[in-house]
Amino acid sequence: MVSVTGLMTPAEKGRRYSKVFRKAGNLLAKGKIARAVEVLKEGEALAAEMGDLGMARQFAAEVERAQKDVESAG
Repeated sequence: MVSVTGLMTPAEKGRRYSKVFRKAGNLLAKGKIARAVEVLKEGEALAAEMGDLGMARQFAAEVERAQKDVESAG
């Protein structure tokens, strides 16, 4: 992955995060939980790389939520 630290405006960061959340949501809706978790973890790594620890925590919380949904369903 190419380093993006410092090269993005807040609006660009927001668009990137939104895209990750939408992609994960679509995967969850299709029942592709494992792939959705991968996407969310990629988002967490992206946010951490950009120094956005609050957003990284939000991605981590979504990973936990998705994994709990899998455990409760199975």
